[in-house]
Amino acid sequence: MKKADIIIVGSGIAALQLARRLQDHFYVMIITKDEIESGNSFLAQGGIAAPLGLKDSVRAHLKDTLEAGCYHQEEESVKELIVDGKRIVESMVDDGAPFDRNRDGSLALGMEGAHSEHRILHSGGDQTGKYLVKHLLKGLSGKKVEFVEGQMVYELVKDDRGHCCGVKTKDKDEAIRYYYAPHIVLATGGIGGLYPFTSNHPAVTGDGMALAFLAGAKLSDMEFIQFHPTLLWSEGKTCGLISEAVRGEGALLLNDEGKRIMEGVDSLMELAPRHIVAECIYKERQKGKDVYLDISRIEDFQRKFPSISALCSTHHISIEAGRIPVSPGCHFMMGGIVTDRAGRTNIPGLYAIGEVACSGIHGANRLASNSLLEGLVYGDRLGEYLIRSGVTHSPRVHSPIDQLVEGESLHIPFQPDELKRGMMNHVGIIREENGLLAHLNWLKKQPLTFHEHLDFNSREEIHAYFMWVVSLLVSESALLRTESRGGHIRADYPGEDQDGWFKRKIILQNNEGRLRVGYHEQNEIKIYA
Repeated sequence: MKKADIIIVGSGIAALQLARRLQDHFYVMIITKDEIESGNSFLAQGGIAAPLGLKDSVRAHLKDTLEAGCYHQEEESVKELIVDGKRIVESMVDDGAPFDRNRDGSLALGMEGAHSEHRILHSGGDQTGKYLVKHLLKGLSGKKVEFVEGQMVYELVKDDRGHCCGVKTKDKDEAIRYYYAPHIVLATGGIGGLYPFTSNHPAVTGDGMALAFLAGAKLSDMEFIQFHPTLLWSEGKTCGLISEAVRGEGALLLNDEGKRIMEGVDSLMELAPRHIVAECIYKERQKGKDVYLDISRIEDFQRKFPSISALCSTHHISIEAGRIPVSPGCHFMMGGIVTDRAGRTNIPGLYAIGEVACSGIHGANRLASNSLLEGLVYGDRLGEYLIRSGVTHSPRVHSPIDQLVEGESLHIPFQPDELKRGMMNHVGIIREENGLLAHLNWLKKQPLTFHEHLDFNSREEIHAYFMWVVSLLVSESALLRTESRGGHIRADYPGEDQDGWFKRKIILQNNEGRLRVGYHEQNEIKIYA
């Protein structure tokens, strides 16, 4: 058993930003199930959106974010994100963060879909996540920040007052360990690994959302999933991300007949919001046509996009030929654990930041490059809140538990690949009632339950069980929202229902093993059995 002041589960941008903010005040432990430099943040090609250009403004960035999110957000929260984000990014620039620059020394600001101005800061061309993770790691002290790698958190521990005060893990040798702290932060990322086609690290399968739900936390907006339009397609599978910045530099989307597929679909053409582009590519592929990014107009492609060039080379796609085969895949989760401005959940002592959280800023569809901005802002905010709250320097728990509750063991009756296929076929880019019901029926036929205390023989079983939990939550939400909005597209309800669903959020919560569903309306959450 080990103790800390604050435990952070996950090691991406949000986690590292928080640790950097806290390290002069508390003993911080970062627990990750793989290595520190793995996960979505390290893979991120795109950059950070911030209104730093001479013609740009907070107001313009706000407008673009709200439009991309179909106005499913609270405007004031989005404005605060952009104002705080601009300040934090400017501070990082002053601190020497490795952002790319033009020949005259000014910041190189890129353009991406649904943005009205050039405002994307990037590093190493298309290696922003890698550069920023290394920059944040460099700023961490080894004295008060401890990294625990290879430990998979599979249960949140609460004391007799219901406060979250620790985590239960299983290491790569299947040994069980306990870690305690007065404050537990989930920064575990999204759910891309629930789909066979994804830009995400394969280990990112919604662990944090499952953990929080099983412990009784509220989740929201689970139906809103962003599918990135352009993943490299090779030999019948997706093989990695082709950044939206490629389209920002002038690449065109063509089918195998050479026709621009975005003509007549949206006035922004290739730079339309992601759900519009992804749906268009998906429909072309459903017709049996291949879709390509025509990069022939982009000068110095390999210098501008070194990691994409290397990815193409690995899969024997010729950059010189000027066409990259692409297909959509799961990219980002707009929903997650319901949090307030500081990252607090409804469970005392439990916090969530980054993609695992539903802070309400992304709405129904995330604006490109707002995710790294969110991680930086909420990591900074939660750090400020915890410092102001005066967490004791002496590692302790709220109310130490003398006897730990032993869980019951579950057997996983299915293979994860079977669940992934069901998610892609029925809860993917375009959904409809019959498909959603088919997948939900399959999920509910599995002899599994929502149980807060569970033991497993292996990490693989934990992984599959968490996938089942999150898949069920996504599917239930997708069935309930009878409209199309942003990343949630229903073939049987093709339009936005402004009367019935505008700013209405579906809330999910575990109540002693039963799924409770409610709605967030007029700043009030109502939960029904």
